[in-house]
Amino acid sequence: MKTIASCVEEILIAQPFLEEALSRSIINYSALAEELKKPIGLMLKKSVKSGAIMMALRRYGSPKNVNNSIRLKLVLKSLGDITVRSNLSSFTFKNSKTMIESHSNLLKKISIQKTIFYAFTRGIHESNIMISSSEKKEVSKYFISENQIGLQENLTAISINLPKNNSKVTGLYYQIFKRLAWEGIALYEVISTTNEFTILVEDVFVDKAFSVIKRLKN
Repeated sequence: MKTIASCVEEILIAQPFLEEALSRSIINYSALAEELKKPIGLMLKKSVKSGAIMMALRRYGSPKNVNNSIRLKLVLKSLGDITVRSNLSSFTFKNSKTMIESHSNLLKKISIQKTIFYAFTRGIHESNIMISSSEKKEVSKYFISENQIGLQENLTAISINLPKNNSKVTGLYYQIFKRLAWEGIALYEVISTTNEFTILVEDVFVDKAFSVIKRLKN
């Protein structure tokens, strides 16, 4: 059976920014309670008083794991070097039976050029090739028979080395995405390996994104 407290919990869990602001006591409980009257009333199918909602908000305790919190802080402080690669383009192709062959031919061509940025991601229906813009003609040449459905230019990749065992720490990527979102930075693409994390952003966001990632250590 739903209660006001369970409705409050459901709403806060679905909105982590709101939950965090509440846990840091930077939200006006009365104003938030008034804002939640309508959605909670719909959930319970009856009218509710803001006073009851405010009481539920004050009693709400966000899930806390002290050990994980300590590990997360240590991982953030141990983040490695940040590398920035600019002048990139991202091609999107529909997947096909010949996609791997086209990809293989392109790799043979560019593998001897150590300075080129290159990343390939394959989804269920489409694949992305992120590459230095200087190689756009090569991509067009080797993928001429493929169905290109997108092209984004003027991108920059920001990569950061992650400490070992980072995959065992809950909330690491959440911290990164949260801080980027708070600064209004839209991510065009995300690439990750076991110990490396890369975001692609439009050039207009580069300085702000770099600053956000650099501050993660603090």
